[in-house]
Amino acid sequence: MSEVFHTTILGSSAATPTSLRHTSAQVVQHHNKRFLLDCAEGTQMQLRKYKLPLMKIDHIFISHLHGDHYLGLPGLLFTYHLLGREKDLHVYAPPGMQQIIELQYELSQLKPSFNITYHELHDGKQSIYEDEKISIETMLMEHRIPTFGFLIKEKPLPRKICKSAIRKFDIPAESMQPIKAGEDFKTKEGRVIANKEITMDPPAPRSYAFCSDTQYTESFLDQIKGAGLLYHEATFMQDKAEIAREKTHSTTIEAATLAKKANVKKLLIGHYSARYKELHEFRREAATIFPGTFLAEEGDVITID
Repeated sequence: MSEVFHTTILGSSAATPTSLRHTSAQVVQHHNKRFLLDCAEGTQMQLRKYKLPLMKIDHIFISHLHGDHYLGLPGLLFTYHLLGREKDLHVYAPPGMQQIIELQYELSQLKPSFNITYHELHDGKQSIYEDEKISIETMLMEHRIPTFGFLIKEKPLPRKICKSAIRKFDIPAESMQPIKAGEDFKTKEGRVIANKEITMDPPAPRSYAFCSDTQYTESFLDQIKGAGLLYHEATFMQDKAEIAREKTHSTTIEAATLAKKANVKKLLIGHYSARYKELHEFRREAATIFPGTFLAEEGDVITID
C-alpha cells in the first residue's frame, strides 16, 4: 500500500483575505511527516480549524516575501514558544526572512524555547530537503521579487519479490535486499534467475509541484513533467490577461496550458484575486485546455496520485 501523500488547502486567496477565503498556505503530508508551504495571515487559525497538528510541523517553506505568503509566520512561531516547543524548526525562505523574525524577537525581548534553522533560497534549482522517502527541490518562479516553487518527489521504491518465486527457488533471507535492488539470483545449483522473473515493479514514485506566484513561464517545465499534482496560481481569468502580465501573475488558461505541456496528472489552481466572488468559472475556463483541473478551496484535501 502506498504511503499517505496529500495536501490540505488552508488559504486560496491572493493579496488579501476575504470573508470566504484566506491567503496562501497548505500543509503537505507524506507518511507521518508534515510540511507547511507558505504561512499567510491566519494560518495557525486554519491549522486549528481543520485539526492539523501544529507541533508535528518541523519544516516550513516560504515561497517569497510578499505579505500574503508569510505574515502568519511570526505569530505561529510565537505560539510555538508559548506552547513550550523544544524540537528544532527549519524555515526555508529567500534572504530576509531570518532578519524579519529576529527583529520581532529583539523588539519583544523574546528568546524562543526552540531552535530555528534558516535555509536561504537562491536562484537556480536547489536540493533543500531529503529523507529516506522523499526529496524537495526549488523551482524558480518569475515574479516581481525572488520567488520559488517547491517540487516534492518520492524516492523510487525497491522492487517487490514475488512470494511464489521465494518458494520456487528457495531464496534465502540474505539474498532479499540484493534482489530488491535489482540483482539477479543464483540458485544453489548455479542457475542464474533474471531479476525480472522473480520481482514485480514497485509503484511509480509520486510528485507534487507547488508553483507559487509567477507570470507564465516554461523555465521549470522539465522539472514538473509527469507530476501527479501541479498547483499553479491562477490569480485572474483570461479576460484579465493584461492585468496578470502587469502584476506578474498567471491566468486560468496559462496555468492549464503549462499543465498540458507538462503532462501532469491533475492541476490544482488557486491564489484567486479578491475581485472574484464565485470560482466555478475558473475551473470551467481552465478545463477547456486541461480537463483534469480542480479548484483549491479552504479545507480541501487533495491526494497526490
